[in-house]
Amino acid sequence: MCTVCGCGEGETRLEGQAMPAATKNAPHAHDHHHHDHHHHHHGHGEAGVSVPGLEPSRLVKIEQDILSKNDQYAARNRAFFTEKKIFALNLVSSPGSGKTTLLTQTLQDLQKNYEIAVIEGDQQTANDAERIRETGVPAVQINTGKGCHLDAHMVGHAIEDLAPAPQSLIFIENVGNLVCPAAFDLGEAHKVAILSITEGEDKPLKYPNMFAAADVMLLNKMDLLPYVPFDVEKCEAMARKINPNILIFRVSALSGEGLEAWYKWIAAKAK
Repeated sequence: MCTVCGCGEGETRLEGQAMPAATKNAPHAHDHHHHDHHHHHHGHGEAGVSVPGLEPSRLVKIEQDILSKNDQYAARNRAFFTEKKIFALNLVSSPGSGKTTLLTQTLQDLQKNYEIAVIEGDQQTANDAERIRETGVPAVQINTGKGCHLDAHMVGHAIEDLAPAPQSLIFIENVGNLVCPAAFDLGEAHKVAILSITEGEDKPLKYPNMFAAADVMLLNKMDLLPYVPFDVEKCEAMARKINPNILIFRVSALSGEGLEAWYKWIAAKAK
């Protein structure tokens, strides 16, 4: 259930390429076997601003229960990452930010130094996971159906399929949405918000919960700055108004601007 937007009931589908068998100490290991195609049902109730016939106090309790259960799964994921010394990042953005292009460039540049795996989240299609696999990096696709975000339970099952190597990097590319993913901890070390200069500099104020939850903001598509009306300093000031501690990198996947600083941050944090 989405506690933010009340997205309707939908089927979550986990589609991955052939992977080694899951280890017994994986975060959500079960007695049954997992194959390339999974069907995990996550009921999405109508939890939104109001629900006909449901008292507000009951709605709040449902939301609290959902987030509490998600936090339990996130804690399992985080414990697994800690045990295996895996550095996991949750990449969040609105659609069209250039998130997948930036991720594929990051993978191409870093895979010579690290073991890397990717968890891809989209409502439908495996297009982005296929783009990731073209770089040589293993990826598992989670299709959320009508759901608008990944949750820790879905990610735990994807981890089982990926069976990531110790001391590796995991990038979780969340569903394109700056609202709901802010509320759901996946067990990652950091949330990384990606904002492109084609979106408008006031996005941090419009979606404060996400930028408050993120430790890093990648200001993407800097190569387009001469062609679009965008005030970089104003945008960064708005982001820091919401989150004074947010770290900001100005980057471009096409020109390569700022990527070295982004990679150095990953290297420092992944130790």
